[in-house]
Amino acid sequence: MPEKLEQELETAGMLRLDLKASHFVGEGRIELLRRIGETGSISRAAKAMQISYKHAWDTVDAMNNLAERPLVRRQAGGRHGGGTELTDEGRRLIVVYETAAREHQRFLARLREGLRDFDRFHSLIGAMKMKVSARNHLRGVVRTIKAGPVNAEVTLDLNGTPLVAVVTQESVQSLGLAPGGEVYALIKASFVILTTGDGGLKTSARNRLCGTVERITEGTVNTEVVLALDGGVHLTAVVTTGSLRALGLAEGALACALIKAPHVILAVDG
Repeated sequence: MPEKLEQELETAGMLRLDLKASHFVGEGRIELLRRIGETGSISRAAKAMQISYKHAWDTVDAMNNLAERPLVRRQAGGRHGGGTELTDEGRRLIVVYETAAREHQRFLARLREGLRDFDRFHSLIGAMKMKVSARNHLRGVVRTIKAGPVNAEVTLDLNGTPLVAVVTQESVQSLGLAPGGEVYALIKASFVILTTGDGGLKTSARNRLCGTVERITEGTVNTEVVLALDGGVHLTAVVTTGSLRALGLAEGALACALIKAPHVILAVDG
């Protein structure tokens, strides 16, 4: 059986740093600076990179003109008889670029892994986009991890409120989850089911988080409800306006949010 397309995809990209809305440095220009620093000569640096002396100096001039302070300083001695040296600013720029390049490679690696598990990756990106509107991007601490043959049950502590997520064992390993570690729970507002706070309703949902209705933004079809939980955590749900009226929910009323554990996506800082 042929593999899915995403299993064969690779990520690639060249890092470029811009300054004042202009191309400042990329790998080629940084390599030129490195060669100048090693040889003390722009002609030898150009020869090592198999570019013309004029092109090398034009490139250096372009960088020097953009930078607040020169990156390369020319020493006296004639067109080819003198030398060149990196300034402190030039050496610092190399370090900055190399640090950025390492982070860029790590980003590409994470993106590549995400593409190969595209269904989960797409859900994660969708939930991240929901952070702005729904605000269900909850920071917590891993309390326990119960391992299973394929999946693991991860219990978080959200400022005193427990939240359970079910993720794959592979995700536990790739995210580096461990008790005491900081993690983010991403929950789409449409995955949150609301109930009134006075019932003893039994459901299959693993999470039942109760609090006070803080704000209701009613629309023609859907309504956004913000629930204030203990510990300062806020959870947003989007329900139909008909459901809201049937439940009789109002600001200040008690309500509970039901969330299935597989609907909780976990993320950590890279």
